[in-house]
Amino acid sequence: MRVLTVLPQHNLQDVPAEAAAIEAAGYDGAVTMENKYEPFLPLAVAATATKRIELSTGIAIAFARSPMVVAETAHDLQTASKGRFTLGLGSQVKGHNERRFSVPWSPPVPRLREYIEGMRAIWRCWEKGEKLNYVGEHYQFTLMTPNFIPDRNGLPPVPVTIAAVGPAMLRLAGRVCDGVRLHPFCTRRYLEDVVMPRLEDGFTKGGTKRENFEITGGGYMVTGPDQESIDKLFEWVRYRVAFYGSTRSYFPVWELHDEQDLGMKLHEMSKRGEWDKMAAEVPDDIVHLFAAVGGYDEIVGAAEARFGGISDTLNASMSADLDISLPGEVIQDLQKIPTRFQGFKETW
Repeated sequence: MRVLTVLPQHNLQDVPAEAAAIEAAGYDGAVTMENKYEPFLPLAVAATATKRIELSTGIAIAFARSPMVVAETAHDLQTASKGRFTLGLGSQVKGHNERRFSVPWSPPVPRLREYIEGMRAIWRCWEKGEKLNYVGEHYQFTLMTPNFIPDRNGLPPVPVTIAAVGPAMLRLAGRVCDGVRLHPFCTRRYLEDVVMPRLEDGFTKGGTKRENFEITGGGYMVTGPDQESIDKLFEWVRYRVAFYGSTRSYFPVWELHDEQDLGMKLHEMSKRGEWDKMAAEVPDDIVHLFAAVGGYDEIVGAAEARFGGISDTLNASMSADLDISLPGEVIQDLQKIPTRFQGFKETW
């Protein structure tokens, strides 16, 4: 199993040391997010300060950017890192697209499919010399003159992964992507009963090989050097479960566990702005559904029971605001958990 952690993004001056420390600790990769800060810039800095770890966006908001712009950025990061970049994209919800990024909204699944297909057509044009002629309903790319073609880097194509929650997006991931980044608001039962059947449907339709497809996340890890640290992180996760669980988009998880009433209660509380009271409504047993919990001597077994056989890659930390640094021996033991993912395809 691969283990990733969050790359702090608050100041680019700090990125070289932070990225080098992540690599030295034994992690498989460093991830950036698009929350408070831009996700691509820190990875450009990290590419020059590391030699081994994967560098990935987890995730960047797709529709706020042209596929051509993202294709350029991804190409440059792949070149600078010598093939260690993975592009993680997400559609975000309608409200954020329209009101935070001021971009038009349309059904996200068909649009994201064209987004990915368009980027790959651009990359093939640059690297393999194919004529650029991608025409879809949402995106059209038909102009590429020599002045705008970057130097070929001779590297494998950039792996493209997407964030997916609902059935249609999960099928899209399995059909056209190199991996899926699962939301942490996910239980073991949801992984087994909902996520995998939809992904496998996509695998069949797209001819995707499971060994070249990476499944990342699907819950939380709660661990620490002592009980106080574990309890503190457990409460952080309780709040996140309440926060995400108040959103109707995630209600299928509640329904699978016959907890619709809890979801509706949290939703009503969110509408009243009672954010500071919501976590108290989530009992311990519900938190355990979403997390592998245990001290350093227990977390590997807990993680294997919670994620094993499905997830290939775990996020040791879900936020740069959390001070989580796994000991090297814990990282190494987590990495011994068997997975089906063998590596991204390297052929064009």
